[in-house]
Amino acid sequence: MKTTLYWLTGIIFFLILWQLLSMLLGWSIILPPPPEVLQTMGSLLFDPNTGIAVGQTAWKVLLSLALVLLMGVTLGLLLGMVKPLYEMMRPIIMVIQAVPVISWLTLVIFAWGIGWRGPVFITFLALLPMALLTTVSGVRNLDHKLLEMARVYKVPARRVFKDIYIGSLLPFVAAIIDVNIGQAWKVILVTEYLCGNNGLGVKILAARYAVDSTGVYAYTLLAVILGIITERLVKLIMGRAAVKWQSG
Repeated sequence: MKTTLYWLTGIIFFLILWQLLSMLLGWSIILPPPPEVLQTMGSLLFDPNTGIAVGQTAWKVLLSLALVLLMGVTLGLLLGMVKPLYEMMRPIIMVIQAVPVISWLTLVIFAWGIGWRGPVFITFLALLPMALLTTVSGVRNLDHKLLEMARVYKVPARRVFKDIYIGSLLPFVAAIIDVNIGQAWKVILVTEYLCGNNGLGVKILAARYAVDSTGVYAYTLLAVILGIITERLVKLIMGRAAVKWQSG
């Protein structure tokens, strides 16, 4: 109950601050007032094209996140267990992390042109290093006393991997999801805006061409809300999956 109250208080404070800033600027093309943006967003929700755009962006976000988790956790687990391999791969991870999105964007446009593959690929590369390094950190923070005890009592390797390695990594996987969902929405929107052929990013681009700043803010606010909802749903699913994993 208190958490909900804090959330509502924060939202109300944000809207009041937004309204005051809009009044101070007095230039709606830069910062339209909240009522206009909320009204526009409300009308967008009843537009079938908005629903299609939301679906087109959402599946790219989920696909990118799934690829990051699959590759990041799997490869991170291997790198964490084999230190020489990690030291060998670390420069490559650092290079991927340091390359600007605009450079990947240029290569993607050369390779595939405009479409869905560019946003998914760029988002995957943007989020992968953090997932890898978080997983490696999780492996290195394993309780070695548990591993030693499992070795002494001759616990089957399958149980050691499932209960100790994977079980200990679940909080780190949750952290990867927690951080990356919001980032995934942002990167997908930016890359849709620059090299996509559909989705909310393209809608924002169209609003920009029409000099519709209220529309830009409305689509942006809609994306923010969707990002929060997606985060809550994925964390809920992960929580239930973790309980089943540990009890299985």
